[in-house]
Amino acid sequence: MMLKKGLFIVFCIYNHFVIAQQKDSLSIKNGIDNPTLLATHHFGIFSSRINQNFKLSPPKKPTLDISSISGNNFHPFVEGYFPKDPAVREAQSKLIWYSRNFNFIDQETTPADYLNIIIDAVIKEFRLRVNLPLGKKHELGVTLRSYLITKGKNPFSFFTGDETIEWFHSNIQGGEDPFGRRFYGLNQVHFNYLDKNGNTLELNNNDFFIGGIELNHFYYPTLSINKTRNIFFNLGSHLGVNTSKFNSSLDIGVSANVIKKIKFKNSYELDIGIGGNLLRKNLIDFKKVIDLGNNPFLATFEGDIEITKYTKKGHFNAFGINYNLQSRYNKKEEASYYQLLGNWEDIKGGWQHGVSTLYKTQTNWSFIYSYGHPNYKISIYFKEDFLITNAPDFQTGVSLKIPLSK
Repeated sequence: MMLKKGLFIVFCIYNHFVIAQQKDSLSIKNGIDNPTLLATHHFGIFSSRINQNFKLSPPKKPTLDISSISGNNFHPFVEGYFPKDPAVREAQSKLIWYSRNFNFIDQETTPADYLNIIIDAVIKEFRLRVNLPLGKKHELGVTLRSYLITKGKNPFSFFTGDETIEWFHSNIQGGEDPFGRRFYGLNQVHFNYLDKNGNTLELNNNDFFIGGIELNHFYYPTLSINKTRNIFFNLGSHLGVNTSKFNSSLDIGVSANVIKKIKFKNSYELDIGIGGNLLRKNLIDFKKVIDLGNNPFLATFEGDIEITKYTKKGHFNAFGINYNLQSRYNKKEEASYYQLLGNWEDIKGGWQHGVSTLYKTQTNWSFIYSYGHPNYKISIYFKEDFLITNAPDFQTGVSLKIPLSK
């Protein structure tokens, strides 16, 4: 009899321990809790862009998220001329962009704004993010982001380095040196931009800078459809202070997200998220800044789908696909009359991308894998730009998330 009671007590203790593990693990798996998926765009890194939030509720405990991202950005040297005369603009707008030819040299007869840009670097991003629950419906996130400009040599940038990307182009898809990386030289850093106001942005190999500090507040309303339909909403407000010498400024933004959770009997879960945000860049400039796009607003739409498999111990494996669409950096109408000059004779394609892509929406796909444990969560992903605008061409990231209290 005593033996049976003893075994029963041991079973109860063991069962309580397993259930506690499962609850802790489920507190980590909170909807679609993605790592930072923002692209290492050579303009975007200087602003406090917004990560969509597809979580169901605030975290039960304060959490720390550490992430490392690597993206290969490449644009050959290109010059852009923008006529100021409305009549000249009208005449140029009737021609396809590569057939335009006006006398941009004589500023007295045909005044024009001028810029040039060349981008060739593997951009590394490092983020520290702390998320704090503020009651049952509110959450505050504090993020510090920083960047390192590198040549992308192996082994530190094996997947995003020039050598790997050009091997892929030469042997699998794209052809030999389709955008001129080999022409300019592999594993190089060329990061120069002259804006229309005559300001220069220049970065060199191993340059490191703090991009900024961000505050993100989320509100999770309690609605009847949370239980009846497993549909959840959250609203975000965002404040970012950009601290680089090129764009010392203040950004503000708002976001909204909806998440649908579908649970299956075989320990699988499907989460679907749709959201959007709007960022007002450079609401306040603290000093003279570089023109990083004359469109003052960046709007983003994002869709995400994630399938999760739970283990008997409460751990989980999750696979997700994310689609991101961001509005253009520059005002669209300028693309109807600008003239672009570049080394089109030596570069097979895309020599105009350094300027032309600033007038197009940015789109990319991310493929994410996450492993959840009661004490941590690890996520890895790769991002691909299927429109091949090389901003970035290919990007990878890894993230570690841990609770800050037991």
